[in-house]
Amino acid sequence: MSGRRVGKGRLPAVLVVPAVLGLAFLVLPLVGLLARTSWAEFPSRLLSAEVGEALRLSLVCASLATVVCVVLGVPLAWVLARGDIPGRRLVRALVTVPLVLPPVVGGVALLLVLGKRGPVGGLLENWFGVSLPFTTAGVVVAEAFVAMPFLVISVEGALRAADPRVEEAAATLGASRWLAFRRVTLPSVMPGVVAGTVLSWARALGEFGATITFAGNFPGETTTMPLAVYLALETDPQAAIALSVVLLVVSVAVLASLRNRWVGG
Repeated sequence: MSGRRVGKGRLPAVLVVPAVLGLAFLVLPLVGLLARTSWAEFPSRLLSAEVGEALRLSLVCASLATVVCVVLGVPLAWVLARGDIPGRRLVRALVTVPLVLPPVVGGVALLLVLGKRGPVGGLLENWFGVSLPFTTAGVVVAEAFVAMPFLVISVEGALRAADPRVEEAAATLGASRWLAFRRVTLPSVMPGVVAGTVLSWARALGEFGATITFAGNFPGETTTMPLAVYLALETDPQAAIALSVVLLVVSVAVLASLRNRWVGG
């Protein structure tokens, strides 16, 4: 009968075996990373000049990129959720393209547009003397490019779940759309904004492909933690492992902070 609940009998082996293999496939590499870590040398590795420099640069650039994502992404999410604009589905699809686009391709696209010979980069160079490629600012731009869709999707989902009648009630009381957004809408969707901000920050912190393509790999200027891991694998594997463990801890911390929203369903 359709109304009967499925019993909690013995799990079929045809499902359990692939499930266990899938879990092992995802977990064993992480266990191997932790097992190969030299914990006695771990503090000294983190305190070394190279690792400290990469860590500092990563935190600064990821935080600045997240600010860019919030300033541009929250209004974009509101327009997609509340605005009656032509081609909204196409705009939404374009916003999510960086999610599936290979990061290296995104870096190439940024280089072609924002490079000195690009249509936007050329104007920045000629009018303001600003050059973004292969600079720390270029790292921020590359990280914001790949991270912003996470915030837009999270905030747009929260806006669609919010009751628009509250905004309509504010409008009947004489509030402008900007005032209603600032005093009514934004506080109601703040959990979605926080979740999207954390996800964007974590994504920016771990960005590699777009960064190395658009900003290059110059120690102290554009070498973030993922790039430092790539370099250290050839010269100092234990330093690479130490940086990898730091990124792993950050990832787990992000999942833990968002467990009710993304894990708990």
